[in-house]
Amino acid sequence: MNLPRDITLKISKVLDNWIPPTIRDSKYFIYLPFKLMFREKVDIFLTFKEKAPYMTEEEYVKLYKEIDPYLIQRETSLNSESIRSILRSIKGKTVLEVGCGKAYLAKKLSKKYLVTAVDILVDASIKKENGNIHFINANVEHLPFKNMSFETTICTHTLEHVQKFDKAVSELRRVTKKRLILVVPMQKPYKYTFDLHLRFFPFLHSFLLALRDIGEKPKNFVCKNIDGDIFYYENRF
Repeated sequence: MNLPRDITLKISKVLDNWIPPTIRDSKYFIYLPFKLMFREKVDIFLTFKEKAPYMTEEEYVKLYKEIDPYLIQRETSLNSESIRSILRSIKGKTVLEVGCGKAYLAKKLSKKYLVTAVDILVDASIKKENGNIHFINANVEHLPFKNMSFETTICTHTLEHVQKFDKAVSELRRVTKKRLILVVPMQKPYKYTFDLHLRFFPFLHSFLLALRDIGEKPKNFVCKNIDGDIFYYENRF
């Protein structure tokens, strides 16, 4: 199913805010829409949050390969204004995008910057079509780069999927020289969600507290709500 992010945000808003939580998070309520969308993979989505925290990295990657055709297909998970905000916030010429997906943002960035794009799964056709972008298969929790390798690092709609949030953010900070840009969905914590999210940030302060728990205080930062996306950046050095 191919739905733009702006549309899925509206659907999520109805589900998460207009339906009582006891009904919204009931297996009996969610089973039919899950079955219609995910078909024979419905059980994976119903049990994901119980199993994912203790999966090995290999199991996690295998699961994503298995369910990828059943996920909501769209060019990007970012809304339009978040994209514009990212493009306005780049520092320097070297850019790393972690969690590049279908390379929608990386392609935009590559028109002006030297771009390296990382994901746990990068389709061969995407690599072939975008020869000016350096693609690497890697996990955000252990990035294969030296300290301060990139002037700007961008990670959008990825941290809500990670098993080790503190490790992921620490790695993103480690490889960044000037500015780190993070975007996550502002989403209420429910057991049953149409995206395989493990971490939820219903408020701006939810995200800031999660960052604070890692222990490092940034020199200065910006954190704001952009149409349902939490947009954050911090200056590194």
